[in-house]
Amino acid sequence: MNNLLNIKTPAEAQALARKSDYGLDNLGLTNLRQVYWSLPMEALYEEVIFRGEARLTQQGPLVAYTGKHTGRSAADKLFVREPDSEAQIWWGQYNRPIAADKFAEIHSRVQGFFQGRDAFVQDCYVGADPEFQMPTRIVTEMAWHSLFVRNMFIPPQTNEEFRRHIPEFTIIAAPSFRGIPQIDQTSTDTFIVLNLAQRLCIIGNTAYAGEIKKTIFTVLNYFLPLQGVLSMHCSANVGKEGDVALFFGLSGTGKTTLSADPLRGLIGDDEHGWSDNGVFNFEGGCYAKVINLSPTAEPQIYATTRRFGTILENVVFDPVTRLIDLDDAAITENTRASYPLEYIDNALSEKRAGHPKNVILLTCDASGVMPPIARLTPEQAMYQFISGYTSKLAGTEVGLGAEPEITFSACFGGPFMVHHPYVYADLLRKKILRYGADCWLVNTGWVGGPYGVGKRISIKYTRALLNAALSSKLLNVEYVTDPVFGFLVPKTCPEVPDDVLNPSSSWHDKKMYTQRYRALASRFIDNFKKFADSRESLSDLIPPEARPKLS
Repeated sequence: MNNLLNIKTPAEAQALARKSDYGLDNLGLTNLRQVYWSLPMEALYEEVIFRGEARLTQQGPLVAYTGKHTGRSAADKLFVREPDSEAQIWWGQYNRPIAADKFAEIHSRVQGFFQGRDAFVQDCYVGADPEFQMPTRIVTEMAWHSLFVRNMFIPPQTNEEFRRHIPEFTIIAAPSFRGIPQIDQTSTDTFIVLNLAQRLCIIGNTAYAGEIKKTIFTVLNYFLPLQGVLSMHCSANVGKEGDVALFFGLSGTGKTTLSADPLRGLIGDDEHGWSDNGVFNFEGGCYAKVINLSPTAEPQIYATTRRFGTILENVVFDPVTRLIDLDDAAITENTRASYPLEYIDNALSEKRAGHPKNVILLTCDASGVMPPIARLTPEQAMYQFISGYTSKLAGTEVGLGAEPEITFSACFGGPFMVHHPYVYADLLRKKILRYGADCWLVNTGWVGGPYGVGKRISIKYTRALLNAALSSKLLNVEYVTDPVFGFLVPKTCPEVPDDVLNPSSSWHDKKMYTQRYRALASRFIDNFKKFADSRESLSDLIPPEARPKLS
């Protein structure tokens, strides 16, 4: 906020109470009007409302609007090309280079931009395992972004801890600051530029809070594999017997919904590490899609949209009654809720557990041809993992329309993977074999035909299939081998009609089903070539018999 009139704000008297001895001058941020250090939720509410950044709705959530960017700007992420990380980065579609001197110029202008302005700092940690925890600092222009960070990451517990906090990575988020493509060599005037050598990222000209969250994930995807820790785009929960389950998947595939099972403890809903100690959450909060959220099918997540402390992004509400409308997609399909993990009743306060017994790969198949569940060998699991097939749903990225878009996103998180996908797949294979996890492919997409013809599979059936898999009831049923992909499809499952397990049975035109299935398999084969061509060792990791066949 550019407080030109020097107006005293509600939390100004407490702004320095949690100030770190390691100040912003280390970033070259000086001559700021006021810095608000690690304010708690209640103080941030006062600042947000005072500054007119968001609106208060019934029962306490804030509604914030993110402007033109209502999803991630995947094409605007850049890495500084520098000697220490250059050989490690998988350069290409998602990891584009920018020169170090251009980053320095952007950083210099951002330093000037903040002079005379207010800034908000949240000192926090990412990673619930103390052995791999990273102290982090997020500097934001907007108070509601600071509240978002407070929700999403793990705060220090004492004033002394705040005072002694020294970040190992820092993000500066300035939505009002625009890049100059002709000078900065950025794609547009929006940018997310990471400098791994300086352990600094600058985000400009986007208020979409998900950029902050995914930048942290990207950073961990670089550093943790170098320590032998698998970084994963997945949710995780644990049963009463200590049986951990991982749910890999892109946005819209059901990671958050399916992991929020009242009968199992929630470790986390989106990003985790798998070390020799077990599975641990990277975050302290959840960031769930809420469009068309159902109070019956997703009661725990639905309840968070009625709680003080929750931030609702781009959700429509009535300014008179202050009632929100989760079914209204007038602004975007990608409406979101950010809330602390403890808002889910069965969330584990320690945010970590043991080694997985089940690894579930979620896909949202808009073609309507994939089975709702299939059992995978470790090699087949690696193929599906490195392929990362799903359908992008409306609003999750800039430029997506209403119709789902078939995509292959390596490791179910291609935009955030910094190393070559082989690195993550090899780590996953080693851990699956070492700890004996069972692997499953679960389709949460369409049945009875493609998008526009069929319908999305009932969450009731998906939950029943998962319950059977997690309780080992599916291990001993009769299976049929899929003729194209070679994985095993169960013929029966408790509480699920047999015809649901066979996707072709719900198609009126069986010939069209076969054509669509083979066409999808062809796209898998074509997609895999770009990995196989760059890593000869992929043939050992994923032998030909684990890949689809069209003959």
